Amino acid sequence: MYLEELQHWEREEAGYQWIQGTRPQTLAYGLTDSPVGLAAWIVEKFRTWSDCGGDVERRFTKDVLLTNIMLYWVTGAINSSFWPYFARRHSPWPLPDNQRIEVPTAYASFPREILHPPRAWAERAYNIRRWTYMPAGGHFAALEEPAALAADIRAFFRELR
Repeated sequence: MYLEELQHWEREEAGYQWIQGTRPQTLAYGLTDSPVGLAAWIVEKFRTWSDCGGDVERRFTKDVLLTNIMLYWVTGAINSSFWPYFARRHSPWPLPDNQRIEVPTAYASFPREILHPPRAWAERAYNIRRWTYMPAGGHFAALEEPAALAADIRAFFRELR
C-alpha cells in the first residue's frame, strides 16, 4: 500500500519537488514578482495536502491563507524556502546506510498527510517511541488540528519523563 501511495505521489504530486529542487531561483523570481502566482502556488498546496475534501475554505479561513501568503510575500522568503529541496536533491542521503537516529521520536499519522510510511520502515531509521493515528488532518496539522497535535506532543514528552 505504501509503495502504491509513493508511486501515485511521484506520478501526480511531486512536480513541485522537482522544480524547487532543480530550478529554485527561476521559480522564486516568478513567485516573488507575482502575488497572484505566489497565492496560487501556496493555496494549491493547502487544498491538495489538507483534510478539506477539495474545499480549502472549509478548513482554512481566507485570513489564515492570506496571512500565510503574506509571510512569504513581504519577507521574500519563498526563495529560501526552496533551497532545502535543492540541497536534498544535490547531496547524499543524510543518514548513512544501516545507521539509526537514537533520539526518542514520535510520529503522528494524519489521514490526509502526503505519505504514510509503514511503522516498521520508520523504526529502521528512528527510535520510535510513540506512533499515533490521528482522526483528522493533513500536512498542515498545526493549523488544521492544533489541539490534537498539541495533545499528542504533550503525551509523547510525558512518556519520556
